[in-house]
Amino acid sequence: MEYRYGSHTVFNLEYHFVWVTKYRYKVLTGEVALRARELVRQTCEAFEMQIIKGVVSSDHVHIFVSAPPTMAPSEMMRRIKGRTSSKLFEDFPHLRKRFWGRHFWARGYFCASSGQITDEMIKNYLEHHFEPKKDDDFKTES
Repeated sequence: MEYRYGSHTVFNLEYHFVWVTKYRYKVLTGEVALRARELVRQTCEAFEMQIIKGVVSSDHVHIFVSAPPTMAPSEMMRRIKGRTSSKLFEDFPHLRKRFWGRHFWARGYFCASSGQITDEMIKNYLEHHFEPKKDDDFKTES
């Protein structure tokens, strides 16, 4: 397990995101797909999100990222989808005709968190961290 470090934090937060093009149009091919991938990379780098793996399919994008605890998953998606959408419309004017209303991505997205430790490992650690008191789910040291 590899931890990342902030000025006052040590963390390992990983998320799997999937988002689709509006109407599931299969426009993420060729130059558009390459530019979308480049824009996602740039946005992630700008906000300290590290892409572990990713795939640009013809009508959707999957990324698995490590992100700092200061950024909520909804904020990550807002930044990625917003920046890529505006830049893709700028770089490929023909997309504006297909996606009238300036919406390149569909509204929602899929997000699942991922980690290196299980719930059972956390419970076991907390259970044996201090002397156990019967039927106490939230303990103090004393």
